[in-house]
Amino acid sequence: MWSYYGAKTNVIDLYPPPKFDKVIEPFAGTARYALKYFEKDVLIVDKYDVVIDIWKWLQKCSKRDILSLPNMKKGEHVDDYTFDCLEAKHLMGFMIGFMTETPRKTATIRMEQRPNSIKYTLNRIANNLHKIRHWEIRSGSYEDIENENASWFIDPPYVKGGDRYKYSNKHIDFSQLADWCKSRKGQAIVCETLGADWLDFKRMTTHHTRRGPQHEVIWSNLPTAFDIEQPSLFD
Repeated sequence: MWSYYGAKTNVIDLYPPPKFDKVIEPFAGTARYALKYFEKDVLIVDKYDVVIDIWKWLQKCSKRDILSLPNMKKGEHVDDYTFDCLEAKHLMGFMIGFMTETPRKTATIRMEQRPNSIKYTLNRIANNLHKIRHWEIRSGSYEDIENENASWFIDPPYVKGGDRYKYSNKHIDFSQLADWCKSRKGQAIVCETLGADWLDFKRMTTHHTRRGPQHEVIWSNLPTAFDIEQPSLFD
């Protein structure tokens, strides 16, 4: 619902749809896959308590709670405003930073370049609150999730570029994670970037970010449209 480093906003429609009635996101972040298929039985898990606390707060919010948040301007500090709770303050910190891995304190130049961006985001959040009312939202590690028949959307911090998160790629044993992914019951979809080799990833797409082109790859325990690679898209 909000801007977050590594979010799958631009590519989420390319991933295979869930084949099971339950969707599980073990490295949830802003849970783009779960939001796309929100009507499913959803479990999202993340180790970063700030993200989980925001989700749990949003789950209880009304539209009025969201739309009453301030439309901050460039250079303004979150401490310039009074928020009803820390979760609201943290959500605003993500919105004024844009694609950051932690909440920011001061509104960036983006607030000047796109003066309606906060209002747009707040309206989007308010209009999507109904989608998350039934979700299970849990703080913890992927290792703690019971294995069950579900569609697992697994989007860990990437080997390349995943060092910026609060719980970064430095905290992950990718060999162990590979075995864990392979052992999932049901459907497993794993996200990574070109060059990762801890699973037999297939090239998926290239999209452009403010840091340059991002080459997305995919692994799944079930057949996907990307099993036949198209190198020309990446070379």
